[in-house]
Amino acid sequence: MKKISIAIIALCAFTFVGCDDEDYVLLPEPADEVSPVVDDTVYTSGTADFSTFVSVGNSLTAGYSDGALFVSGQENSFPSMLAAQFALAGGGAFSQPLMNDDLGGLLLGGNQIAENRFYLKFDAVNGNGPVRLGGTPTTEVSATLSGLFNNMGVPGAKSFHLGLSGYGNIAGIGVYANPYFARMATSPGATIIGDVMAQSPTFFSLWIGHNDVLSYAATGGDGKDQLGNYDPATYGGNDITDPIVFGGVYQDLLQELTSDGAKGVLATIPNVTNTPYFTTVPYNSIPLDAATAGMLNQAFAAYNGGLQFVVDNTPYLTQEEADKRMINFVEGQNSVLILDESLTDLTGVNPALTNMRQAKEADLIVLPAMSFLGTLVGGNPQLINGVSVPLSDKWVLTPAEQEEVTAAQVAYNQTITALATQHDLALFDAASLLTELIETGITQNGITSTGLFATGGGFSLDGVHPSPRGYAIIANGMIDEINAKYQSNLPKVDVGNYKGVYIK
Repeated sequence: MKKISIAIIALCAFTFVGCDDEDYVLLPEPADEVSPVVDDTVYTSGTADFSTFVSVGNSLTAGYSDGALFVSGQENSFPSMLAAQFALAGGGAFSQPLMNDDLGGLLLGGNQIAENRFYLKFDAVNGNGPVRLGGTPTTEVSATLSGLFNNMGVPGAKSFHLGLSGYGNIAGIGVYANPYFARMATSPGATIIGDVMAQSPTFFSLWIGHNDVLSYAATGGDGKDQLGNYDPATYGGNDITDPIVFGGVYQDLLQELTSDGAKGVLATIPNVTNTPYFTTVPYNSIPLDAATAGMLNQAFAAYNGGLQFVVDNTPYLTQEEADKRMINFVEGQNSVLILDESLTDLTGVNPALTNMRQAKEADLIVLPAMSFLGTLVGGNPQLINGVSVPLSDKWVLTPAEQEEVTAAQVAYNQTITALATQHDLALFDAASLLTELIETGITQNGITSTGLFATGGGFSLDGVHPSPRGYAIIANGMIDEINAKYQSNLPKVDVGNYKGVYIK
């Protein structure tokens, strides 16, 4: 059988400016240089007090993008942008636990435990796309930082991790602790919320809960929906947090954060399944000519015949269930071959065979599958990923799994909305804003950003986290809500000052 080459993404022609060896900026940028305008506006905080601003959350708060945390990303985090605007109205200094470099990887005892960031590479021979930066990172987790930090965004943190003692214990990394918090925690037994409250914040942002569903979704449902399980100590790393657990944790966090009269802004949880991570790789991304399709059908004839035999001769399989599993290739674009654990369990039949099917339009193939879809397994031309060898369930988020993710996200956002009202806090609907970015695009400062992977400017190259420009749009959304709630008059961020994507 001939080797099949699959082109997942055809990147458009770009125009770039700002030519140095590290970063180029994806256009569009402002078309004309304009004379600086003197702004003599007197900015006020209204009923808020921005003097000690602390931002609480996970990777979205930390400034994580392009699959890593690195200095430039942190400097372009939305809390950093907010702090700069707060400074115009009485805001104080804003410190962040900066990484040591722009590579983004992490070392623990000299061994790399987190990968370097992506950049967009153009390669006429091997194709265009995101690749990891080479080089050895210099951020050593055991070289802990001293002091307290205003940006308390910890990549990987779920809601219940914010109050977990020992989450920053270096000895527990790989078991229960988080390396990003370990390098900034005030002690091995510290909690994130404890280190937040040690700063006596006068204003805060809280954006937490994204990872409570994302880790499950990003691994194609390779976890468990813990609906009805109220003990997060028993959860696996990729499980969905029970909404009642989330609600209790969130209420406790707000009781702490507002205990000294601090005001703040809460953010809802985005719909993770409409991000480029889930929408970039087509379900029917297998191009075949007629001859190859015929050879594949011949190869699967025995498999299809075996399913029909089970239907005709055993009680284990109905015709309807068998038809879902029948494999058929045609000339043109073909569906990816996958394993679907959500298919009806058929007692007495090998599940490794009977759970195999071709993807449907409603299936979401995760972005990392782009790197190996259509490649040979072990150099064997008969074994082709997604064609003759099915993708395992962790690479595909099925409709049933999507329903679990959406149900949890909706429940979390109902809680956040209700608690914003209860505690009289500003509410930023991040879910709606990012949906708008993805579905219609957002224009600010003459620049239109969308959710298209690599070309839209709104998302970074990991397909989940915003780009610096995307974070600027988020900062502006928060500023709108802060001004409306607290009668402040903070100016918005100029999105034209921030990159849409890093290339090299």
